[in-house]
Amino acid sequence: MGKNIIVFDIETKDAFSDVGGRDHFTKLEISVLGAYDYRTAELRIYEEQELKVFAERLQEKPLLVGFNSRRFDVPILQKYIPFSLQGLPQLDIMEEITNILGHRVSLDSVASATLGKGKSGSGLDAIKYWREGRLEELKKYCLDDVKITRDIYEFGSMKKELFYTSKFGQGKGRVETAWKIEHPDEGKEPSPQ
Repeated sequence: MGKNIIVFDIETKDAFSDVGGRDHFTKLEISVLGAYDYRTAELRIYEEQELKVFAERLQEKPLLVGFNSRRFDVPILQKYIPFSLQGLPQLDIMEEITNILGHRVSLDSVASATLGKGKSGSGLDAIKYWREGRLEELKKYCLDDVKITRDIYEFGSMKKELFYTSKFGQGKGRVETAWKIEHPDEGKEPSPQ
């Protein structure tokens, strides 16, 4: 059995401008959620009506790994989950980098500099795919982001560093990482209850 870790990403049906701006982002609705589950080594898409199945998997308290997930994905996902997600362990790669650098970097910036490949599109493309009924393209885009996030997570774990393209010039920047591919409860004694 694999580790109790899920790398995930959501796509939304609308943009910030459709819900009154960034301050109202929790009004956004999920079109699809993509996930890589280390237990099964499977990539999977959950459409909005299937999120209850994802909620069942979350009952097992996996480590949730994402990119800008604490401040975006998780608050939006919370509307679909009948229990608090605050108790789940989380690793937000963007948050980890921001805490070191003092500024945000994009997934595309980290993917390009670290993996040598960028994203296959943008979040606005995903909204367009949803609105135009191009569900297969939407699902592919979401899973591409999940794969990139997983690959960055694994690279940071193995190499103890990530790279990003600099906003202030042509070069690449480097940031040290300290995570491992393990659930924070691995190796701990089970609770006597």
